[in-house]
Amino acid sequence: MFEDEHPARRAALLSREYVHSKNREGWLGLYAENAIIEDPIGVSVIDPEGKGHRGPAAREAFWDNFIAPANIHIDILDSYAAGKEVANHVVLTVTIDLGEGKAMQQKVHGVFTYEVDGDGKLLALRGYWETADPRNQMAEVSSDETGREAG
Repeated sequence: MFEDEHPARRAALLSREYVHSKNREGWLGLYAENAIIEDPIGVSVIDPEGKGHRGPAAREAFWDNFIAPANIHIDILDSYAAGKEVANHVVLTVTIDLGEGKAMQQKVHGVFTYEVDGDGKLLALRGYWETADPRNQMAEVSSDETGREAG
């Protein structure tokens, strides 16, 4: 899948596909052994020390804690590949079902970069987005609204 794409873009597209289809093993298999995830870069609720999530156990925990419980849709607005990297301008729609017809939803506007090694394995996934940006805030929505956004 995506064999004709730039290697870093291919990894980014596969990552999106695996997130959309909830394919944990496929997603984890995209990464080189000592790869790092910084999403977002720096100190955040997701990464209180701002050091990123490095190594297999940290990536597994990242999936289990932040990807698995949510329905995430990744819309790539623009994509720019150079060298062994790609930068994607994206809007992520993250929806968490609360039950009883309610959900929490966050739209994340940002740029995500993917760096690969010579074998096409991800070395780094870095998310450039501002947690303080009002567009990126989580809000409660009805489940009726989430059906159109998620997927």
